[in-house]
Amino acid sequence: MDARLNLMENPVAAKSMKHLIAAGRAVRDSTLPNATRELVQLRASQINGCGFCVDMHTKDAAHAGETQQRLNLVATWREATVFTEAERAALELAEQATRIADAAGGVPDEVWASAAKHYDEDQLAALVLTIALINLANRLNVTVQQPAGSYQPGMFE
Repeated sequence: MDARLNLMENPVAAKSMKHLIAAGRAVRDSTLPNATRELVQLRASQINGCGFCVDMHTKDAAHAGETQQRLNLVATWREATVFTEAERAALELAEQATRIADAAGGVPDEVWASAAKHYDEDQLAALVLTIALINLANRLNVTVQQPAGSYQPGMFE
C-alpha cells in the first residue's frame, strides 16, 4: 500500500513538513516530560485513527524506555492505575482538544485548571502545541492514507 501523496517528496508538502518537524523539535526541547509528550501524541493519534502516528509514537515511547503496560493502557487511561495525576491531566486535555468539535464550548475550564495544577506555563504551552501538532500530523497522514508499520525511532530527526 502506498500513500496517496508522498509528503516528504512533494516540493510543496516537503517544505511545509520541514517547518512542522522543526516545531516538533522546539516542543521536544521544552521541559514538558518526554513520557507525557509521547503519551499525549499516542492518545490523540488513537482518537483520530492515524495508524502511522500510533505506530510512530508507540515505537518512540518504547525506544525512550516507556513500558509496554503503559503503552497498552493509553486508550483506557481513565481506568488504568499506571499513570500519574499529571499524566492523567495531560491525557484529558489531549482528548478534549482533539475532540474540540464535539464540545460546544471548547476545552472546559476544569480540564485546563487540572492541567495547570501540574504544569508550569512553559510546559502548558508545550503541551498545547504538542496536541495541536499531533492533530495536524494525524489529519495529514489520514488524508493521504499514509501506511503504518515501517516507522523506525529517530527516522525524522
